[in-house]
Amino acid sequence: MNTRLVESPIGYLQLFATETALCGLNWSHQHVHQQKNNGASPSDGRSLILDQASEELSLYFEGNLQAFNVPIAPEGTAFQKRVWSALLMIEWGKTYSYQMIAEALNKPTAARAVGTAIGRNPLPIFIPCHRVVGSNGSLTGFSGGIHTKRELLALENEQYALSLI
Repeated sequence: MNTRLVESPIGYLQLFATETALCGLNWSHQHVHQQKNNGASPSDGRSLILDQASEELSLYFEGNLQAFNVPIAPEGTAFQKRVWSALLMIEWGKTYSYQMIAEALNKPTAARAVGTAIGRNPLPIFIPCHRVVGSNGSLTGFSGGIHTKRELLALENEQYALSLI
C-alpha cells in the first residue's frame, strides 16, 4: 500500500493506493490513528495512482475539475458499494438527501442505512458524500466534520448555483 500526504485548502489529506487504484483518503485528524489501524506502512509516495489523485485534487480545489478520473477501489459491503456508486452520480453543484439516495436505490425505507453506508465511505471527496444533506437541506454528519462539508459545498457553489434537487 502506498501513502501520500497532500496539502489542500482544508488541511493535509492522506491518500492510500495500491498499484492500480486509489482506495482511501483520511482527513488530517485521522492520519496517525488510521495508519496504525489499517496496516499501511508509510511510503515515499511514489505511485502513478497517487500522482494522478494528487493532481486531480489540486484541480478540484482550484475549481477546474468537477469529476475525478483516477481509478478507485473502495472496500465495503455490496450495499455500501451501491450507495457509493449512487453518490458518484451526484453532479458538481448539486445536493441530494439521504432519502433521495434511498429512493434511487429502490430502497425508500433505507435512508438511515444509506446514511450509515455514506459514513463509511473510504474515499470522501472522490466519492462525493459531502453532496448529501438532510431532507430539509441541513448539513448533517460528515467524516471530515461539518465545517469541512460546508467548505467543500461552498467551493462547488462558487462555480455553480448549489441546489437541493
